[in-house]
Order: sequence, then C-alpha cells, then structure tokens
Amino acid sequence: MKTVVITGGCGFIGSWFIKRFWKTHPDWKIVNLDKLTYAGNRENLRELEGKERYEWVQGDICDREAVSLALRGANAVIHFAAETHVDRSIENSEDFLMTNVIGTRNMVEAAKRCNIEKFIHISSDEVYGSIAEGSVNEEAPLAPNSPYAASKAAGDLLIRSYWKTYRYPVMTIRSSNNFGPFQFPEKVIPLFITNLLDGKKVPLYGNGKNRRDWIFVDDTCRGIELIFDKGVGGEIYNIGAGNDMTNIDLTGAILKQMSLTNDRIQYVTDRLGHDFRYSVDSAKIQKLGFRPALSFAEGLQQTVTWYTENESWWRPLKRDKFTIK
Repeated sequence: MKTVVITGGCGFIGSWFIKRFWKTHPDWKIVNLDKLTYAGNRENLRELEGKERYEWVQGDICDREAVSLALRGANAVIHFAAETHVDRSIENSEDFLMTNVIGTRNMVEAAKRCNIEKFIHISSDEVYGSIAEGSVNEEAPLAPNSPYAASKAAGDLLIRSYWKTYRYPVMTIRSSNNFGPFQFPEKVIPLFITNLLDGKKVPLYGNGKNRRDWIFVDDTCRGIELIFDKGVGGEIYNIGAGNDMTNIDLTGAILKQMSLTNDRIQYVTDRLGHDFRYSVDSAKIQKLGFRPALSFAEGLQQTVTWYTENESWWRPLKRDKFTIK
C-alpha cells in the first residue's frame, strides 16, 4: 500500500480532500500532518479517526524534524498547509512568511531528499494579482499585492526552482475562491452567513464591486485529485469555475438564500490594497477532463443549509475580531 502525506489536512480544503481521497483511492494510506492552528479542526475528520488507512500527526511544517519523520516511507505529498487570510496578513505578515515560504521549503526539500515521487503544492489565484479583464493562464507573470499573496507567490517560485534546478517532479495548483461547509468563519461567505444567523449585519468592503470567481470546495478537490492521477511533473494548473461575480452580487445571493433583504448590509472601509478582480483560465485542467459538478447556486444552498444546521461547529469559532465583524 502506498502512502500520501497531506499537510494541513484538518483545514477547510485539506479535510474535504482527505474525505474524497479516502473513498476514491482505497489502495493509499493517508498521513495527515497538521499543526492545528486556529483554522485547523480535528473534528472535520472525526469519522476517519482510528481507521487503519488514516494517521493524524500533529506537527509544524516549519519543524524540519517533524517533517522528516512524517515523510518517512511516503510515496507522495500534497501540500495544503498555509496561512491564508488576507486581513490577518495585512496586520502581521510574519506567520505567513514562516509557514508559506520556510514551511514550504522544508516540505519540498525533505520530499526531494526522501525521493518521494510526487509533490503537489496548493497555491492560490491571488498570486497573479488583480486582473482588469479576461482570464490569466498558467504562464502569466506573478504580481501579488497582499502580504498573503506575496508569501504564496514566493512559495510558488521556490517550488518552481525545484523543478528547474533539480528536475524534482513538483506540480502547483492555483485555485479560485473556495466556499462550502466547514470553512472557518473569517472568510466572507461563512462570515456573512453566521452573522445573519446571529441577527447581525454583514460588513461589505468599499462599494462592493470587487469581483471573484467562486468554486465549491468539492469541485476544487476533484480537480486536485485529477492532477494527482494525471498531472505532469513541473506543470502548473489553474482551477476555476467561471462563477465571476461582484461582492455585492455575492452578498445579494446569500441574502436571497436566507430570505433577507439588503438592509442587512453594512458598508465598511475597504481593505488595504484590495485587489479588484481575479480570474483564471482553466483550459489546461479542462483538457484532462475537469468540469465543475455543482453550480454556484447549488453550492451556496448547501453551504447556507449546513451552517444553519451546524451551529455547534461554528459557534465556538466566533471569538476573535476576524470572525465577529
């Protein structure tokens, strides 16, 4: 039986991916290496605890010894672990640099040293920066504008160097904005849903005209799984869903889904350096057979229903300034 080490597997996308991979790859053992930061929740994978093919290891990717031990005997690595929230990076970028750059370096260096045959690095469309029109493909230059995006771009370039210098078979995946159940309520969709469930208003940055492409998290995980099975070493793959919309339209969709009106919107001072628009060209992964399975409306309905029915999951998380806006 082969072994895949998945970093950050107790986080939002990582936990969704582990549950999918567990079902679709029964000949693989999963080792979940996770530090359990504020955004990591072991409860996300409680149903796998104690299973023979699943092992959880608490460890920090910035700890070289912990990384080396976790990778012992592994055949593949999927590297999700990262600091991800732009607002937090604006306030303090140090953790982002340590995890997203130094931690990524530790992971890829240890994987190369152990001759691990496959390394997938999970990145973000934010590394491309703001796009005025059209969509960017994987050859576009990187132009990050937030400390978060800059730390991810630095990690991406480091991963690229391991292909160019050592011909180590790395792959990078850049996804558009994910949403769905189990997402930490600092992110806009669960923040707005939980605020509305609490009878509060939703804080909308600026004039609400910034645009994002939204993809349901399980569709992203299907794309990552496709790259795991069919991807080519040294390549970069964008994953988008074509659900480009303004933040005000996103807010309206949430309000409509919850049978509420626009009087629940509170416009707030815009985020520093707020990128206006992201849009990735997904033609490359589409050639491998990728298509989103869920429409935005279906995904949003599932998400609203889940947060409505799982207050016990999110309620304890609404305790800091990034979740109680």
